[in-house]
Amino acid sequence: MHRFLKQQIKQSKLKMKIVHTINELQSELSALTAQGKMVGLVPTMGALHAGHASLVKRCVKENDVTVVSVFVNPTQFNDKNDLIKYPRTLDADCKLLEANGCSFVFAPSVEEMYPQPDTRQFSFAPLDTVMEGAFRPGHFNGVAQIVSKLFYAVKPNRAYFGEKDFQQLAIIREMTKQLNLDIEIVGCPIVREVDGLALSSRNSLLSAEEREIALKISQTLFKSRTFAADHSVSETIRFVEESIAAEQGLRLEYFKIVDGYTLQDLKDWADTNYAVGCITVFCGQVRLIDNIKYKEI
Repeated sequence: MHRFLKQQIKQSKLKMKIVHTINELQSELSALTAQGKMVGLVPTMGALHAGHASLVKRCVKENDVTVVSVFVNPTQFNDKNDLIKYPRTLDADCKLLEANGCSFVFAPSVEEMYPQPDTRQFSFAPLDTVMEGAFRPGHFNGVAQIVSKLFYAVKPNRAYFGEKDFQQLAIIREMTKQLNLDIEIVGCPIVREVDGLALSSRNSLLSAEEREIALKISQTLFKSRTFAADHSVSETIRFVEESIAAEQGLRLEYFKIVDGYTLQDLKDWADTNYAVGCITVFCGQVRLIDNIKYKEI
């Protein structure tokens, strides 16, 4: 029997444990790592959906122990109202995680993760000075604070992140290098609804009418990939901007076509072998992000 399949069967038989403190988590994990167990981590802010489940399933497949953190991190919200409105569904999250073979749910309090204010200042320039970094000052510093804390607490062999947060994934890879952490960062593909809408915890905040309107985002990105085949970068950007502007109920914050390695604006398709279009759109009051790959090696 394949080793990963053995791991998945073995892990699914373990009763999932919910822990709330770092000391308890480390006590549980130290006994397992002493036996040579490989540990995978899936950091989340809860309100879990099928996209998160796909990360958990891959983590379960590739590791002996799967830890999923559920923590709404206050330091990465530059809008306090956004923090207040962010959905919190721990009971439902735990049911989803147990069904998908999670070993440990780490659900700490704010006081547990921040017994004192975290004054660390990270710099990931130029990765964090564009797109989300430009529109959400301090956001990625907060992300780096909490993810590094989770890495230190869990000490995973691998950590899993979705490619929907494309810029975040690039920054976490850079942070891992800067902190000299021996952790494999695994990026996982965007999971979409059947109709194409990228799965997001924020989708639950959309009304039924807004949910229909939001489809225009992914539909426009898919069309733009065909459009890009015989148009320039600037023409493709204009196509997306005009398509979103024509849809009542959507407000474009930005659309950028960037080099997937540096996240810097792309001028010509020939300048890179990894071209990614990143978009942020308000649908009503809900801020949604998505991305699409135009070129990938």
